[in-house]
Amino acid sequence: MWQRIIALSIKEFQALLRDPRSRFVIIIPPLLQLLVFSFAATFDLNHVPLAVYNQDGSQAAQALIARFTGSQHFTLTAPIEREADIPQRINEQDALMVLNIGPRFEHHLLVDRPASVQIIIDGRNSNTAAIALGYASTIVQDFNTDWQQDHGLPALPSVMQTRAWFNPNLESRWFIIPGIVGLLMLVVVMVVTALSVAREREQGTFDQLLVTPLRPFEILVAKAIPGMVIGLLEATAIILLAVTVFAVPLHGSLLTLYTGIALFLLSATGVGLMISALSATLQQAVLGVFLFLVPAVILSGFATPIANMPPLVQDLTLINPLRYFMVILRSVFLEGSSFDGLIDQFWPLGVIGLSTLAFAGWLFRNRMH
Repeated sequence: MWQRIIALSIKEFQALLRDPRSRFVIIIPPLLQLLVFSFAATFDLNHVPLAVYNQDGSQAAQALIARFTGSQHFTLTAPIEREADIPQRINEQDALMVLNIGPRFEHHLLVDRPASVQIIIDGRNSNTAAIALGYASTIVQDFNTDWQQDHGLPALPSVMQTRAWFNPNLESRWFIIPGIVGLLMLVVVMVVTALSVAREREQGTFDQLLVTPLRPFEILVAKAIPGMVIGLLEATAIILLAVTVFAVPLHGSLLTLYTGIALFLLSATGVGLMISALSATLQQAVLGVFLFLVPAVILSGFATPIANMPPLVQDLTLINPLRYFMVILRSVFLEGSSFDGLIDQFWPLGVIGLSTLAFAGWLFRNRMH
């Protein structure tokens, strides 16, 4: 039996590697997507255009402005001379943020009175505005602390000190790149497996399989092996790049990580074979992959937390294998989670994989008879 399965698997590999377009789809797009996502998809803000309306002109005001301009997050634009020019700067998007320093800023600081500093921000993109406002608040808070220490003023009753566990510098790349491993694996495995049987039908070679000694189970396994092997190689290459090139820490064990990869490959292959068995043409298979991939990515927690979704949508994510794999990847990379700590993520992937493969096998038997 295994000789027949291996022979058909080799034939599948040859069909993929001999076709220049298939080789291109398997190798080039995942690498390009990794680079694009890693450098472009980030929650960090750098070089935010900042305009300053300095009504005081004192050394204290200049010191505060210097903290903004010395930060990598802000870039100073032309100064504002009149308060009436502030709306124009925001409306025309010449500045995302305006720092408005009151006329007696330093005097109020010296007499230990509240000094007026106004932050005006463009709120059209609420996420960007919130991040930029967080940067500005941190700078002002650090300025206040240093001013108190330098001038011997009494300390505040309480001072908030923050420490981020698992990601000390709050690098969004550390959060995004582990998720890209799952995203690209899903794309590659789905494309390879979903097009396999559809390609056979369109080329007229599927009927030849019907007259061979191969049983439906053997065909199913032989069609699954290439996608799983290619997915495993893609995952290994992306993980190596993530650790060596992008310096994302890998705190967990490789055994735990590759257990999750194996179970995810099983479930992704099962879904791909289901789509392939239901499709009569390559066009239908591509459409089926697209219809599955888009909701799977959106409902995976890759970009938006599942906890923020409506309860009904959260229930739908329970049948999404990418949801569990995202948790495994980020837990192993950033938290160093143990094997036992991820059992609750492993067994749903196993259930989804076995269920989809069983259904795909049933479809194969019905299509062959």
